[in-house]
Amino acid sequence: MAFEAPERLVRALGELPGSSEDGTGRWLGELPERARDAVEHRGLAVQRVQAPGGRSSLVVLVRYPDGTPATLKLAPPAARPDRELAALAHWGGFGAVRVLDTRHEDGALLLERLQPEVTLRSLPEAKALLEAAGTVRRLWVEPPAGHPFETVAGRTGREAAVLEAAPAELRALADAALGARAELVAVPSEEFLLHGAFRQGKVLAGDRAPWLAVGPDPVVGERAYDLARLVRDRPEDQVAASTAAAGVRRRVNRLADSLEVDADRLRGWTLFRAVESGLRASAAGRRRDAELLLEFASWL
Repeated sequence: MAFEAPERLVRALGELPGSSEDGTGRWLGELPERARDAVEHRGLAVQRVQAPGGRSSLVVLVRYPDGTPATLKLAPPAARPDRELAALAHWGGFGAVRVLDTRHEDGALLLERLQPEVTLRSLPEAKALLEAAGTVRRLWVEPPAGHPFETVAGRTGREAAVLEAAPAELRALADAALGARAELVAVPSEEFLLHGAFRQGKVLAGDRAPWLAVGPDPVVGERAYDLARLVRDRPEDQVAASTAAAGVRRRVNRLADSLEVDADRLRGWTLFRAVESGLRASAAGRRRDAELLLEFASWL
């Protein structure tokens, strides 16, 4: 079977800064061979490549010789699959997808099979937020001793460079986001292991549990940071609402109340992450995404 990377994956990895220098381009070229080797070394039968798939990995639906379904995930070294494996192993299947095999050191992850086409985005908004809150709460645990994960302060410090280079017309919004981050990291509040990229599309339907998180970009820090991406879920719907700005503020307060985090800190991290994502989208030529994200950020 041919293991060609879906167009979405090729496009997304090409947008990463430094992708030509960090070996991501070479990894893409080697991906078919890497996938074949990973399948053969684990004795798996391939069903199909998941398309359109993710923005940072190749996902292959496979089966064990006895027919047990599984999912094989391959991501470039720049995506730090070793850290994803460490986080998933620490969660041990509680709230997140379960790792099935850790015997190989080729960077591929063999995971339990969930229902890739059924995410929380398939639910009505109110129900989706309720299920999302229940799922992410399970992931917030003490990080393991000597963990390999970066901190929220460290990650956002790197990302701040994008905001510092914002064009003049977005300078005020970028400065507001940088100011919010500075205040937040100056008074760190707690240290939990966080999903790092949590949103409705990262929660899939499962068999042993109704909903399980996938695709973490793990980081250690405060829970408000982990909720910031969830606040802006379904941005098209939020922008289209007649009371969009008020609705976003209500959403921040509702999530903060339901998960017992500080609403002001959640608003601050939501602002920073939305502006940073919007500027990255603009730099990558994704104009519509950038406009949505920056308009959303302006309501905070």
